[in-house]
Amino acid sequence: MHAPIADGPAILEVLRPLHEERPFDRVLTTTEPAAESTGYVVDAMGLTGVTEATARALKDKALTRELLANYDLSPVRHQVVHSAEEASGFQRSVGGRIVLKPVDGVAGLHIHPAANADEAARAWRDLAADGYDAPIAEEYLEGPVASVDSFPFDGRHVPIGYSEYRMNERFGEWEVSTPSRAAAPHLAELPALTVQLLDAVGLTEGPSHSEFVLTPQDPRVLESHARLSGSGAPELVRCAFGVDLNRWFLTVPLGIDELPAASPEPVGDAAVRFFTPQPGQVRAVEVATEVRRVPRGETPLVFLLYLDEFRQLPAAAVIAKSPGDTVPEPLTVADCVSGYVIASGVDREAAVTRCEEIDKNIRFLTDRRSDRPTN
Repeated sequence: MHAPIADGPAILEVLRPLHEERPFDRVLTTTEPAAESTGYVVDAMGLTGVTEATARALKDKALTRELLANYDLSPVRHQVVHSAEEASGFQRSVGGRIVLKPVDGVAGLHIHPAANADEAARAWRDLAADGYDAPIAEEYLEGPVASVDSFPFDGRHVPIGYSEYRMNERFGEWEVSTPSRAAAPHLAELPALTVQLLDAVGLTEGPSHSEFVLTPQDPRVLESHARLSGSGAPELVRCAFGVDLNRWFLTVPLGIDELPAASPEPVGDAAVRFFTPQPGQVRAVEVATEVRRVPRGETPLVFLLYLDEFRQLPAAAVIAKSPGDTVPEPLTVADCVSGYVIASGVDREAAVTRCEEIDKNIRFLTDRRSDRPTN
């Protein structure tokens, strides 16, 4: 029996007979496209979990901003713009740099910064040409981006882990490190703001991933999700905080594991760095002898597609492209598909450095060069 993943009524029709035969405790999803449809089923069956309203509040960035404003949280000037003229007018009202993006955008796609009215109008036209004729325009938030992973359950929120990102000029993430050095001065504010944000959107259960811009004034909400974070962050949290969010996704709602009484302190540091080769068809992948060598007392690097295969190693790399494969333009984090390096260390800098060293010794040779910088 099958149903479209984003069609709540169709999923309910398939699941209802099974639920009547043997009632479900939970209906969960690991994917954002099914968030609202899963919420529809949760509501219809009267289950505990992420409701359709909460899923919509997190998916719709304009609605997220409205809810935050209702609670007087994280003020960010914003407006849904329906024409190039409205986009230009919003930029002039802000008087500085703005960003236009789809209200339901994912993976950093279709983000258009604009420094003046003409650029704002052009950004709106570009978005409309891609099918987004009612994007949200927001004031540009200046500062590093950090995230907080959290797990709400049974009326209680436990923020766990704080990461930071390095991005290309299109806001594509190519490095994540945990715990965040940039977030350290804000550790009194970020957990509290995370809890207030999740309360505002009505999230009461399951993993969440919230992103913030650490502005010179204070942290401001960028966006939030009722799901595990991407970019390998749950594995970084496991290395750095000793918490397995992938396991908790199922075991906490089902009563197998219990949330800790307080947010755990870091027990280590970890980083993941995505390979960012020049776009084109791969001719060869060169791995330097220095990477292949195994110094005494260390575990050899491995090249596998599954984190579980090397989660006990201090460093490992996954090469996901072979000769003949194509490397896409790095327009979004979803284009970071050539593989990655993941490492742990005695501190964040050591983990980041280990990733950089391995990255330098793995080269993807492609058949064309791009004038677009990567990292």
